[in-house]
Amino acid sequence: MTSTMPGAFSRPENERAGTHLLVMLHGYGTGEERMESLFATLPAGVTAAAPRGSLDVGGDVGWYLLDPGLRTDQGQVITAASGVLAWLDGVLATGPFASVSLFGFSQGMAMATMLLRLRPGRFRCVIGIGGFVPEVDLLAVTEPLPTRTPYLWQRGTGDRVIHPGALRYTQEWLEENTALTRREFDGVRHVITPAMMIETDLFLREHVLDAG
Repeated sequence: MTSTMPGAFSRPENERAGTHLLVMLHGYGTGEERMESLFATLPAGVTAAAPRGSLDVGGDVGWYLLDPGLRTDQGQVITAASGVLAWLDGVLATGPFASVSLFGFSQGMAMATMLLRLRPGRFRCVIGIGGFVPEVDLLAVTEPLPTRTPYLWQRGTGDRVIHPGALRYTQEWLEENTALTRREFDGVRHVITPAMMIETDLFLREHVLDAG
């Protein structure tokens, strides 16, 4: 990681060449350690990278300021996503990866989707859990995206963190802009479960590992 965006990798730099990079983006008020705890669940052949958000949230971190209604300044969202892309460019310069995909939980799903919107067609697939797509009018004028990237959206039916309006917009945006696969888990709240990581494993195998 660069000095301006610390975080964690699942393998050292000298073992990454030829692997498939998965950028894992944590939620609001947590940190890269939450994503690091999932590294062992990923299939062989994947290198995971979990950058750390720069916004202080009471000792933990986030990507941009967020209120309970999931509203924020559009410029902040774009700036935060651009910072991750700048970090990613630095990571990609260190060695050849076979592909790049994205994974995000909660606000991390919003960030992963923003990266896709800023660089459509650049990522092999996207996996979002318990999150949402932010409404950014500055980007909406150039959408729908020219490439429908495979996107796995997973959430629990007991998740009350993401309000219904945000869920409706997320559903509409993903249907219009991605090759969407949706999974819902009865009664599950705002968490990442083992069943969700099994779905993640299967999705990565289908759209990343088996795709070459």
